[in-house]
Amino acid sequence: MKNYRQETICVQGGYTPGNGEPRQIPIVQSTTFKYATSEDMGKLFDLEANGYFYSRLQNPTCDYVAAKITQLEGGTAGMLTSSGQAANFFALFNLANCGDHIVSSSTIYGGTFNLMDVTMRKMGVEVTFLPPDCSAEELNAAFRPNTKVVFGETIANPALTVLDIEKWAKAAHDHGVPLIIDNTFATPVNCQPIKWGADIVTHSTTKYMDGHGVQVGGAIVDSGNFDWMAHAEKFPGLCTPDDSYHGITYAEKFGKEGAFITKCTAQLMRDFGSTASPQSAFYLNLGLESLHVRMARHCENGQAVAEFLEKQPQVECVHYCGLESDPYHAVAQKYLPGGSCGVVSFELKGGRPAVEAFMKALKLAAIETHVADARTCCLNPATSTHRQMSEEQLKAAGVPVGLVRISCGLEHKDDLIADIKQALEAMN
Repeated sequence: MKNYRQETICVQGGYTPGNGEPRQIPIVQSTTFKYATSEDMGKLFDLEANGYFYSRLQNPTCDYVAAKITQLEGGTAGMLTSSGQAANFFALFNLANCGDHIVSSSTIYGGTFNLMDVTMRKMGVEVTFLPPDCSAEELNAAFRPNTKVVFGETIANPALTVLDIEKWAKAAHDHGVPLIIDNTFATPVNCQPIKWGADIVTHSTTKYMDGHGVQVGGAIVDSGNFDWMAHAEKFPGLCTPDDSYHGITYAEKFGKEGAFITKCTAQLMRDFGSTASPQSAFYLNLGLESLHVRMARHCENGQAVAEFLEKQPQVECVHYCGLESDPYHAVAQKYLPGGSCGVVSFELKGGRPAVEAFMKALKLAAIETHVADARTCCLNPATSTHRQMSEEQLKAAGVPVGLVRISCGLEHKDDLIADIKQALEAMN
């Protein structure tokens, strides 16, 4: 599938049935797998053979779908998790442990910010947050001897800043660490961060990849490009023997292409158990089959809504990189030439009272803690997804109290605009 275009991989990637086998990926709804001898199973536990023994670690259905996402991102290995939050935690914690340091963009999803700034700090991991458009000098100054990884989002949720992936990748690589990019909003249909230097890509598959609000899930994809052994002193978890697997050194046994995901599965999934269910993976695959078609419509609707909002007197400002007036328009033309996403963020004049009046008046768009769905939905991040953040943190994250995030679905753009128009008028 490597030579096929994204559209074809969306439909047929990850699973090729043999003669007389199911055309659709089979749902292997089983916790366990039978083997003829203890020796056969022992080889699996020692990571000496490929196969399945317990669905907490791996499951065929989940692996088929992970393989499709890996192909779409241009990686060498991938895995599914129970949520996007689990994917980001596993990707980060696979590299940064107690006493280590992370450099991250500040305008990331509130849940991911809280993961690093609160939970991982309690685990002894320090984090430095920087604006996504900081200078190269500011970015390089943030690194410490114990920095293990750099993190950012292609399109930030909900600030909608667009990361200069090459700049952040260069800084990471100059300091001997990998770059993790959360590519949830762009999806591999509109951006493949690995092509721009990212080493690991994560997703909340709950969003556009599913697209229909039926499953919560996440994914991690390794590019296979980062040379762990060249920086062995920084990554002992990958480059020294793992006593829990009879002294296997992941980077030596599985190479650049497979070490990261193997360790992530064999250690973190084994110990934390944030497992994707085969039924959820099946639903996710159905969404992936139409991802390339849906993203074009999401982007069309997002662009139309953004252009409408930009002209309204009740609106203070609009954040959407498809607008020529947007500060991230130029960088978006580089990384997202085919479109970004269907999410538009805008700030209403009048702050929180205006937001409450606007959202109360909406008829078509639903108020939901969700985004990137076939149905249009919206929320006020300051009182929902970013509620735990202080006023200073909200400002740094690009989330003022009067910000509304609207996720344009697959409805007709004229109907979406009409609903927004009447809600703006109802504010008066």
